[in-house]
Amino acid sequence: MARLTYAMGVSLDGYITDADGDFGWGAPDEALHRYYNEQTRGLRGFVFGRRVYELMEPHWPRLARDEAAGGAEAEFARIYVGIPRLVVSDTLADVPDGVTLVRRADAAAQVRRLKEAGEGRLGIGGATLAAALFDLIDEFELRVHPVLVGGGTPYFPPLGDRAELRLVGSRTLSGVVILRYERAGAGS
Repeated sequence: MARLTYAMGVSLDGYITDADGDFGWGAPDEALHRYYNEQTRGLRGFVFGRRVYELMEPHWPRLARDEAAGGAEAEFARIYVGIPRLVVSDTLADVPDGVTLVRRADAAAQVRRLKEAGEGRLGIGGATLAAALFDLIDEFELRVHPVLVGGGTPYFPPLGDRAELRLVGSRTLSGVVILRYERAGAGS
């Protein structure tokens, strides 16, 4: 069964965006972007909420077509377009080739099917979507940036019950602490 991983940049005080919706403080340098590329290269698919999807598309596909582009960002773009993408939205009418549109009511069932369809890792992007599918997430990767933003969109949703996690990896890269947790009792 595939594992669903929620990986996002986060401020030291736990937010993925500040109160104004800005996340520019989390822009990766070349070394950090290369780490993101390696993590992305290993994905079987992306599952996005509409807002994250609209940030990613059409930027990365356009950059992937730019034959003159180089560096870690161009490498990411080329990896990105080769991975199946699923966007969960009730407001989008259509999506380009390589992207599957799923309505919110069908999202949990679709993600369960994707997880059951094979091995590997699936990535989930977007705090609202991650909150809605929280019980399906197997691994949490917080990329903690050395900044306090004082409020905004939290990485974790408010929980009704405690969720026990187990640290499975950590490293520091470009001043960012990368913490990987899985649900306690889950196999790696």
